[in-house]
Amino acid sequence: MTATVAPTATQFPASGSAEPTVVSITGLRKAFGTKTVLDGVDLTIRRGEFVVLLGPSGTGKTTLLRLLTGLEVPDAGEVLVPGRRTTVYQEPRLIPSKRVLANVIVGQPRSRKHREAGLRALAEVNLDGKARQWPATLSGGEAQRAALARALVREPELLLLDEPFAALDALTRLQMQDLVGDLVARHRPAVLMVTHDVDEAVRLADRVLILDHGRFAVDERIDLTRPRDRTNPETIRYQAEFLAELGVGPSRSGRES
Repeated sequence: MTATVAPTATQFPASGSAEPTVVSITGLRKAFGTKTVLDGVDLTIRRGEFVVLLGPSGTGKTTLLRLLTGLEVPDAGEVLVPGRRTTVYQEPRLIPSKRVLANVIVGQPRSRKHREAGLRALAEVNLDGKARQWPATLSGGEAQRAALARALVREPELLLLDEPFAALDALTRLQMQDLVGDLVARHRPAVLMVTHDVDEAVRLADRVLILDHGRFAVDERIDLTRPRDRTNPETIRYQAEFLAELGVGPSRSGRES
């Protein structure tokens, strides 16, 4: 078997869908020493599709994300990803010595075009007027919005989100979820988000994946209209189903976990 991580400049042809495939993973295997973390994983994500990855700690969620970023190399299988991909982490990772706008366009050529793109990205995340501020003056939510602007200004085909709301308070978290949902609908990258929050997964996802013992125990599409009503019986059913798969509450057989 071969192990390949192949960034490409273009998206792959679609198969039976109006949207092209952005991520294609086949037969992925990754081990650390004697522990196999991912074992024969297959996955496709299409343009505009919001996929959320759940699973207990240590099941390989972050490893899968790192394989998609190119920070890890598979032991076997094929990982095809677009050349334009960005990641938003749990921490904003802003550079303290650079102002907000400079953080958003960091690594980009110094030009009026990129400066204007950075300002537009800040406006999209509701940080108008914050371009000249220092990161230390921002609230936690504002700093994370700046990190999101930094990702979006690069017009990614694939947006990777690694528990991006975990450090935020409950109200700010809900506001950020709404913002990310709106931005993804507008820009339509393929999205893979890692989270431990089942409510968050059901609120945002087109599909929910649950990793267990190196494979996907669940790959389920969320068939709910947006915006999603947290009190809708179908929303509650999805939440209960995923919690049961994660070993919380009644199992599918009706026994308590």
